[in-house]
Amino acid sequence: MLIKVQKSNIRIDKYLKNKLDISRSQIQKMIDEEYILVNNMPVKASYNVEENDLITVKEGFVKEIDIIPDAIKLDIVYEDEDLIVINKKSGMVVHPGNGNTSKTLVNALMHHTNLSDKEENRPGIVHRLDKDTSGLIIVAKNNKTHELLTEMFKNKKVKKTYIALVIGEIIEETGEIDAPIGRNPDDRKKMTVTDKNSKEAISKFKVLKRYKGYTLLELNLITGRTHQLRVHLKYIGYPIYNDPIYSKGKSTSFGQFLHSSKLKFKHPINGKCLEFTSGVPIEFKKHLESLEELPLK
Repeated sequence: MLIKVQKSNIRIDKYLKNKLDISRSQIQKMIDEEYILVNNMPVKASYNVEENDLITVKEGFVKEIDIIPDAIKLDIVYEDEDLIVINKKSGMVVHPGNGNTSKTLVNALMHHTNLSDKEENRPGIVHRLDKDTSGLIIVAKNNKTHELLTEMFKNKKVKKTYIALVIGEIIEETGEIDAPIGRNPDDRKKMTVTDKNSKEAISKFKVLKRYKGYTLLELNLITGRTHQLRVHLKYIGYPIYNDPIYSKGKSTSFGQFLHSSKLKFKHPINGKCLEFTSGVPIEFKKHLESLEELPLK
């Protein structure tokens, strides 16, 4: 589909929302995946269209999936009428997408409770965890909560802490990684540190323990980009252990040793301060017990 722009100085995602029968968030995903081009060039969702721009909307991007509830047992950490906090197991996809229409966290949640309907394929989802990243995730049960949580994440009012086991012995006790992330031009399924069509990405780490050949880290996201921690740790030379995409070694089906261990935020409706913690999965714990621990410096 070709669209000739008739207006100027309006964000492309806003402009197309009025032209296409799909949500703004879906448009943003299509822009990120380069299913939408301007004058045959990829752009960001923040691009302001100009009069006579030619917008190409490619076919083949899945717009909507019929989500069927699945009776899958959930590890519920907290629940009230507005939101639910789940301890997600490694291997569970968060929401349906290409190739995954069932057995996702969203399918399980839809069997358990009502969810917000702000997004067609991701009801309730205000942030995400990769398939093989385990741990805590917040889900909205109504649209008001969804909107407020989305703003809280955007304004960095939700503190997320992760635990990761990386390959190699990091010398520093703490550190900050400030490196922009974008799509890998050689493999569109991967992300990479790049200055082309990228977004600001900042991660912080603190050493918890050192092992022979490994380091256990506490990690905090300052920004929230796709695969951010996995990409950043690979970039500095310490990829996450067992990562099937960003480490060179063989990986088991458990996937990367990355766990969302803490969440701290104010309840978007009643303002109550909420804080949750989650220990690493048994597979993660057993592997740590098999390693030779080194003294901290």
